[in-house]
Amino acid sequence: MKTTKYAPWGWVPTLYFAEALPYVAVMTISTVMYKQLGISNTDIALYTSWLYLPWVIKPFWSPFIDLMKTKRWWITTMQLLIGASLAGVALTLPLDGFFRASLALFWLMAFSSATHDIAADGFYMLALTPHEQSLYVGIRSTFYRIATIAGQGLLIMLAGWLESTTGRISYAWTLTFFLMGGLFIALYLYHLYILPRPTADRIPSGMQGRNIWLGFGQTIVSFFTKPRAWAAVLFMLLYRLPEAQLAKLSNLFLIDAVSEGGLGLTTQEVGFVQGTVGVIGLLLGGIIGGIAASRHGLKHWLWPMVWAISLPDLVYVYLSYAQPDSLWVISSCIFVEQLGYGFGFTAYMLYLIYYSQGEQRTAHYAICTAFMALGMMLPGMVAGKLQELMGYEHFFIWVMVCCVATFAVTALLKIDPEFGKKGRA
Repeated sequence: MKTTKYAPWGWVPTLYFAEALPYVAVMTISTVMYKQLGISNTDIALYTSWLYLPWVIKPFWSPFIDLMKTKRWWITTMQLLIGASLAGVALTLPLDGFFRASLALFWLMAFSSATHDIAADGFYMLALTPHEQSLYVGIRSTFYRIATIAGQGLLIMLAGWLESTTGRISYAWTLTFFLMGGLFIALYLYHLYILPRPTADRIPSGMQGRNIWLGFGQTIVSFFTKPRAWAAVLFMLLYRLPEAQLAKLSNLFLIDAVSEGGLGLTTQEVGFVQGTVGVIGLLLGGIIGGIAASRHGLKHWLWPMVWAISLPDLVYVYLSYAQPDSLWVISSCIFVEQLGYGFGFTAYMLYLIYYSQGEQRTAHYAICTAFMALGMMLPGMVAGKLQELMGYEHFFIWVMVCCVATFAVTALLKIDPEFGKKGRA
């Protein structure tokens, strides 16, 4: 099946660390950086939400990746491009037109990262036996989460420390992005050497390529002709409508001055609150949700998970009105909100798996994730403008109103009571 020179321990952890970090840089680190560099909430939310697009259209160019080069080639090449993009962002920050220039590089980074995701997940299945795939699935998810904490927490905290010690915000973020760029160049060189060369990782023949495109068209048709496809698509787009708006504004709210309706936290404090305490809450909620669903099934836990993903959003209403200055209080609120989100998000991910069941489950799941990204992209684009029109207090009340959509689309679902239980498909 394959020829492996190095044990999976040598490359699986680093491969999935490399998969997560650029996504965090594009979606989270960029928003904090732009806020500290004086960009408006409207522009931050609008333009960084556009960066979801590569993940939205990812299923449409995955056949192209299969046709042109090996997955190993795509992995290493994309890591080189990501490293160059990160270094390029660093070089643009001292310039007068840094916003447009850095956004262009974030676009390159986003497309490279989405392409890397496709190649890495495919390579994982080609380079490992089915037994090894099961054995290392926990390792890959663990290192993906470690990268999330490193990006949202440690790197933002590092940038904050550099801001306070140098007194130069642009210089601090330049050093931070140079560090990330250097890390990715190192990952590129490491993977260029250590990644195995599976015999199954090869370019298909011309006839196979034509069949891939034909099969892709059939996959699209079969996806939308499943029973109650309209309800499934509405659920994928609207279940996270409140969170899609919170995700773009939460860090900006924490950073904004108290006089502007925010909490006035430093960059270091944001990295600790959201990137460390919040991520731990998110992971814990996801673990609890997975255990709960495996015992009684998705249908049993569906509505408790809907309440869990919706009700804790009230902490932002409280924070916007009370504007506490206690980091402990703020951290506790963010932890509760992220814990609830992690628990409630389990229902969303399980439903994507449920809807994808069948002969084409892998391709259908890829389409589901495209709708998942689109559901985050579109609301996020207008969130900044809404906040600037309403102010933080009314904006967070609006987010709670949007929870009605979460309940409404969930009510449309029809789910097998046995799905998700231990030992069931």
